[in-house]
Amino acid sequence: MKAKHVRPGLEKRALVVRLRRIKGQIEGIEKMVESNADSSDVLMQVVSVRGALKSFSEEVIGSHLHEFIEHSARKSEGHQHLRSLLMMLERYIA
Repeated sequence: MKAKHVRPGLEKRALVVRLRRIKGQIEGIEKMVESNADSSDVLMQVVSVRGALKSFSEEVIGSHLHEFIEHSARKSEGHQHLRSLLMMLERYIA
């Protein structure tokens, strides 16, 4: 069973704000496509969203690493957290 990652209020709020910004960017791309905007303009927005998602992913990974380091005091917990971390990184890289 996966351990639940409890984020402090400000950290969670910052992540939600970033996701809402990304959501707005994607909605903007959708409107651009619906209005037959120039493909190069659409692709520029796609590049922007990809960068925002990459940055968001890196923030989540960093947070996970920080928690891994803080909560790996016992060897058995350390192995469990390490397996979880490696699975997450494999999914991110794939």
